Amino acid sequence: MEEFLINFTPQETRVAILQQGVVQELHIERTNGRGIVGNVYLGRVARVLPGMQSAFVDIGLERTAFLHVADIWSQKNNGTAGEGPRPIERILSEGQQVTVQVLKDPIGTKGARLSTQVSLAGRLLVYLPQEKHIGISQRIEDEAAREQLRARIQAQLPADEAGGYIARTVAENATEAELASDIAYLRRLWSEIRHRGEQAKAPVTLHHDLTLAQRVLRDLVSLDTQRITIDSRENFQKLSAFAEEFMPQLAPLLMHYNGERPLFDLHGVEDEIQRALARRVDLKSGGYLIIDQTEAMTTIDVNTGGFVGLRNFDDTIFKTNLEAAQTIARQLRLRNLGGIIIVDFIDMESTEHRAAVLAEFDKALARDHTRITVNGFTALGLVEMTRKRTRESLAHVLCETCPTCGGRGEVKTAQTVAYEILRELLREARQFSAREFRLLAAPSVIDLFLDEESQSMAMLSDFIGRPVSLHAEPGYSQEQFDIVLL
Repeated sequence: MEEFLINFTPQETRVAILQQGVVQELHIERTNGRGIVGNVYLGRVARVLPGMQSAFVDIGLERTAFLHVADIWSQKNNGTAGEGPRPIERILSEGQQVTVQVLKDPIGTKGARLSTQVSLAGRLLVYLPQEKHIGISQRIEDEAAREQLRARIQAQLPADEAGGYIARTVAENATEAELASDIAYLRRLWSEIRHRGEQAKAPVTLHHDLTLAQRVLRDLVSLDTQRITIDSRENFQKLSAFAEEFMPQLAPLLMHYNGERPLFDLHGVEDEIQRALARRVDLKSGGYLIIDQTEAMTTIDVNTGGFVGLRNFDDTIFKTNLEAAQTIARQLRLRNLGGIIIVDFIDMESTEHRAAVLAEFDKALARDHTRITVNGFTALGLVEMTRKRTRESLAHVLCETCPTCGGRGEVKTAQTVAYEILRELLREARQFSAREFRLLAAPSVIDLFLDEESQSMAMLSDFIGRPVSLHAEPGYSQEQFDIVLL
């Protein structure tokens, strides 16, 4: 059983996807920070970089967006026979206006990633106005079914159709009327975008993609979905109207929740969010995962913890790795971890065990809506994989760098800080002539100077020939201190 929970507040929209009552995915969109993937802009080329074969394009955001020559549609399709790829400086020039679509949101210090090839997603089809072919989702594997669907779509195209389409997986069971309706909607949408572009001056937004809740209905709801629960009457009515117009088969699944207990609390989603932000993930067997997210990659370490197998150590390792494979796949979806991911399963000597764990991992990853590539075990016994990253991870959306540790995940011990203070006092005593030094520091550091390190402070005070008064500041972090000259 698959269920969607949609929680609305004026500040943000949150969507939880549950399978058999267990949270599998979380999506969060804030009103003042909506993602821009899928948005279409009329941009202005700010700078062309021949050395990188790229350009920076002003689309009206805080940072200019990035366009690589490989993402320029004319480069792919309008090349002259016998010629190699055209350099970007022969395609674009500074100040030129260009219609672009966002492929990736700005992430960290990187600007948005752009393409000049526009694609507009409907419920059943994706419209490619600059292409001229009909593609079929790779998830429809039967060749006869693929050809039949291609013919059905071709039969619905108007005589003046100049674009192409890609059939999504859900299109396989659609009726002719539903296909025709999707085609008409997408053609009308593209016509409106072109009309706005003809009248506008860059930089300007030509098309906003749907809201998070609407995208969930369009992209993620499947035949397995049994219920979509919404906790806002106003948004329930809006989504019902949206479903009635574009996907009437989903309208009966929408339900309004008006109970006193918050929807996410009722289903344990709030607790799941807190667990999804933790570095450690406990396994039912007693083992655990350690997940570390960095700018370049994410590493996941599997440990046996307190799990001792019933028969032998190899059996313990195998069972822990099997459970870890399922949990890791779920955590990738929950946390929306993307980019390069390295998984350090517990070392297995048995080739059969390795193959079984990898097969279980692939099976668990198959549920993911995001493109994933798994390269198998390396010579060092690590599993290398990539997961397409189009938006910020859950931790980057909900958290910020710790002001105390600066993102290290650790703080200096009170003893380390105490020794730093002693060195700083000596340095300042040699530089400045003061009657007395006053030390302001965290209570844990002051307590150390009053107890274990009292002799060290007394020796320093005698050496510099000045008294040092100690003052505990409860608001100070353990690494923070100030020395006042009196």
